[in-house]
Amino acid sequence: MTAPERDPSAAAAPVGGVGGTLLRVRELSITHDGEDAPTPRSVSFDVAPGEVVLLLGPSGSGKSTLTLALNGLIPHAVPARMTGTVEVGGLTASDTTVAELSTRVAMVFQDPDAQLVTGTLFDEVAFGPENLRMPVADVLARTEGALRRVGLWERRDSNPDRLSGGGRQRLAIACALAMGSPLLVLDEPTANLDPVGIEEVYAALAELVADGDRAILLVEHNLDAAMSFVDRVVVLDQQGALAFNGPAEEVLRAHVDELVRMGVWLPSATLAALRLRDAGWKLDPLPLTPAELRGALEAAGPPHPVAEPHPVAEPHPVAEPHPVAELVEASQPTIDPSTSSRTGTDPDTVNPLIRVRGLTVTKGRGAQRRELLHEIDLDVAAGSFVAVVGANGAGKTSLVQAIAGVVPPPRGRIRVGGLDPGTASPRDLSSSIGFVFQNPEHQFIAHTVFDELAHGLRLAHASEAEIHERVGDMLERFGLADKARSHPFLLSGGQKRRLSVGTALIAGAPVLALDEPTFGQDRARADELLGLLAGLNAEGTTIIVVTHDMQLVAERASHTVVLGGGRVLAAAATPDILSDEALLERAGLRQPPLAAALRGVAGLYGALRLADLPEPVRT
Repeated sequence: MTAPERDPSAAAAPVGGVGGTLLRVRELSITHDGEDAPTPRSVSFDVAPGEVVLLLGPSGSGKSTLTLALNGLIPHAVPARMTGTVEVGGLTASDTTVAELSTRVAMVFQDPDAQLVTGTLFDEVAFGPENLRMPVADVLARTEGALRRVGLWERRDSNPDRLSGGGRQRLAIACALAMGSPLLVLDEPTANLDPVGIEEVYAALAELVADGDRAILLVEHNLDAAMSFVDRVVVLDQQGALAFNGPAEEVLRAHVDELVRMGVWLPSATLAALRLRDAGWKLDPLPLTPAELRGALEAAGPPHPVAEPHPVAEPHPVAEPHPVAELVEASQPTIDPSTSSRTGTDPDTVNPLIRVRGLTVTKGRGAQRRELLHEIDLDVAAGSFVAVVGANGAGKTSLVQAIAGVVPPPRGRIRVGGLDPGTASPRDLSSSIGFVFQNPEHQFIAHTVFDELAHGLRLAHASEAEIHERVGDMLERFGLADKARSHPFLLSGGQKRRLSVGTALIAGAPVLALDEPTFGQDRARADELLGLLAGLNAEGTTIIVVTHDMQLVAERASHTVVLGGGRVLAAAATPDILSDEALLERAGLRQPPLAAALRGVAGLYGALRLADLPEPVRT
């Protein structure tokens, strides 16, 4: 196998496509207003009909910016300086209106709320075709077909505001599908979807390109789901220049060490294979999917001589965990860090830091009223690192927003320390619990990154010297020092996420709640952020994370709460939750990719985390 050359000129010819070239990008550079350096920088590549092309790169490399140039939003709507050319279906994007380009390029943005404008799901999906003046019969057919493909047809008369974050993501994908454009551009389309939803969306997209007339350009961090779907990979480096362009398997296998150093996401199976290879397993070619990893391990067998299996259990003696089967029906599930040594604490669980009793949260009034959470009882002890998981619409975000007082809960139902979020002032709440929204833009209020971080400190009357010291430290910690004077809305998606986490961290609250904290992050920044959270947790900060990333749950969470239909289905130590496949199936979840890959593999069965795998051989 010949590795693709690290040469931008190699992108001039389409790879693996049929029927000519659908998208031509030539020497594209984009510099946002207020910035000095372009990202992307002098990028060239093609996309042919029938291709699914994955655009990879570290956070800040210009992936999302590049996608905005494909439908003309740059330079027509977003203030930026652009050089080079983008041609879609023979049209030059810079010389063509956004409206006309929409017939060639359909977009799904990183934040689905940025493109939803009407009052019902049906009207939302029909909006695009209607504006193209299509016959009524075609509009109706396209709308129904798109909604059925993403599983939302039965809710067609609902308001988009009633959907969960994942539901709105599905709706945005349906809007793009209904346009019938030959090029579909998807920016993190599965970031807010549960595991079952991810499978369904990728199945629908695979059908879309199966006839060879359409193409997909995909920006995606969840490579565990994407690898079986992607034909080719285009990789941008940290400066936004083209690093690699070639068949997906060829790029990932031939340049895995460079990709690891760049900090981009890789499949969990590949990361596990790298560790196992260092421990003596012979894995060639490098596996990219769970099935490939399992097959390679079964074929190769363990290294010889066989080392003692690495213990999958906790490294220190622990108390007997609560059986998950009992917790499924428990009326008062309690998260007790003493059942796991991962937290490094042994708090008093008789007086939990967070106590929830009989919490019911509703939305809307009259005929529109509906319950999001039903009689929730939950205790969280100080020092826990808790993951809240469940299918889209299970009530995860509603629960953590109620605990944090973002959406004031009924009085007397929640206690955070000595505070009732239902009655506390915003200032008291912010000093007790920091909250990070699923969409970072929802919490930005200042005109510069520096002032965004400084806002809470100024409200607390910190001195200017202290503000500059603490803000400077946070900017360095999150790789935002060179963005201190930039407007928060001009940051990349990953940079916005880091800023939002920084604003919650800087006040030093004893509890930190985060809704999808790794969304939009490259692997290096996600690892850095999660490492920072683990460090805060070890120092005593209680962490609550809402996530769909089951591998993140396995790697980081000491305990896990499973929600379904607005109720607590289970709450226990994470290994017990993740080993109960019946519970996960009931909740619409899946085992972490690593556990799925190693199912049935002698000596490795039951491993949930990379840390559970054998240590590299020391030489």
